[in-house]
Amino acid sequence: MRNLLPHAGRSPAARSSRRRQKFALTLLTIAGIVFRSEIAILLASQTLYLYFRSYIRLPILSIIPAGLLGAFIGLALTVPIDSFFWQRWPLWPELTGFIYNIVEKQSSNWGTSPWHFYFTSALPRLLFNPFVYQICLPLALSVPILRRQALDILLPNILFLAVYSFQPHKEWRFIVYTIPPCLAVASAGASWIWTRRAKSFVYRVLSLTLIASTLASFVASMGMLTVSRLNYPGAEALNRLHALADNDTGIVKVHMDTLACMTGVTRFMERAPPALSDAQGAFWVYDKTEEEEKLLDPLFWEGFDYALAERPERVIGSWHVLSIVEGYAGIAIMRPEEGWEQAVEDVRTLQRLGLDSAWGEDALETARKWVSEISLGRLVSVVRKFGTKGWWVRMKMEPRIRILKRGRMLGSVEESESAPVEE
Repeated sequence: MRNLLPHAGRSPAARSSRRRQKFALTLLTIAGIVFRSEIAILLASQTLYLYFRSYIRLPILSIIPAGLLGAFIGLALTVPIDSFFWQRWPLWPELTGFIYNIVEKQSSNWGTSPWHFYFTSALPRLLFNPFVYQICLPLALSVPILRRQALDILLPNILFLAVYSFQPHKEWRFIVYTIPPCLAVASAGASWIWTRRAKSFVYRVLSLTLIASTLASFVASMGMLTVSRLNYPGAEALNRLHALADNDTGIVKVHMDTLACMTGVTRFMERAPPALSDAQGAFWVYDKTEEEEKLLDPLFWEGFDYALAERPERVIGSWHVLSIVEGYAGIAIMRPEEGWEQAVEDVRTLQRLGLDSAWGEDALETARKWVSEISLGRLVSVVRKFGTKGWWVRMKMEPRIRILKRGRMLGSVEESESAPVEE
């Protein structure tokens, strides 16, 4: 982003600025070819801005070589490497994705959003702190000395958002590239407020609000992080399956449905083939088939030992539920009477632990006892009893993915979690 900032005129700084702009266009071209095809729209908006902005006027003879160089490097990297790993030649993954999502218009299968979604929902949520987009950004655009550079940073990114908004399927991750530029402009507005905090009462109040909103955003982000980690039952299910089937040998075949693959299952979690010296190791084979015709074929399911399924009734054959993985289902308010007896008992346990502690005689053993006895649940119980009078906020969980095993139950699985699933 810094390389795209222009310097007007024909000074050495301006010439250096043009070299950096060409370098930035080359890097954006490489990123669009190798990583994400939507970066091509951002590249186009940045290029048009650099070409048509009157005091910049990056020559077309500078733009074309930068693009060609980036295209050559990007294709030289992605085609051989991805073709090798996917065993298809030639393969350019981002072009394949572009054809599927844009040309064939298949991305709408994953849901659609209104045109204004990025501006009215995604961008404010990504910026998160309301002070950023309600005060800092408008201030940076309104102060004359800051306005030109603020526009040079923001306008190409706004153009990118406007063009990409015509794509019906929208997700925040498609526009994450616009967040650093927006925050850079907002930081200029924040700096303007902070450096003038001693000059007037208004700037002093805004400075205090800036600090408070930053701290509040940090606390809220930590809370959202706690919630978001519960949104990946697929990853939890695969890890749990590996633990349940740790003693299996031979070839172990697992089918993972769409929900599991969308909620944390990645290639990095798959178990590697056993070493040649390990005769007892299992060779895990993972399947992510989505074609409805195959999923309705009983012969297809006969080839699997395990399945991770959101809807076990769609898994054809005789299966047993080894375990159920829960996922986040919202926030609930706990009234004082809910779980109050357990909270009181937790507090009494900690009180007894305090009375039995002997820090002077055997401090190390006492510390170990405290670590083993204290849990987050017991600390919450203390807060509920002495701080909130029994009221609390808890996260609701609901069953999301079932871990299924073909045939008879594993002996190590509890009866309470095992239930047959018939065709």
